[in-house]
Amino acid sequence: MGRPKKELSNLKTIQVNVRMTADEYCMACTNAEVMGLSIAEYIRRKVTGKSLPKKMVSPLDRKLFVELSRIGNNLNQLTRVVNSGIWDPFSISKQLEEVKILLQYLKSNIANDDR
Repeated sequence: MGRPKKELSNLKTIQVNVRMTADEYCMACTNAEVMGLSIAEYIRRKVTGKSLPKKMVSPLDRKLFVELSRIGNNLNQLTRVVNSGIWDPFSISKQLEEVKILLQYLKSNIANDDR
């Protein structure tokens, strides 16, 4: 089964050609690359006033961040079970809290690029 069709209002059917100097083009290319956008998407967002990303996140960092978020979600679920009063033979609650602090530290370092 193929991808669903886009609504007519969401189709990009109009093409606009813009002339710019080499310096302007280099500036647009650099800004788009830093933000992880194509030049067309960068210009489209600038013109329409849509928000631009603060900085580009590499695909590897994005995968790592997603995995850390999944681990954090699992930890939250386990913490909820532990806090419900179920017997805790291995002091899981203390270990979970240590792992949660470590994950928060890793996430902040990825977001701030302090590796």
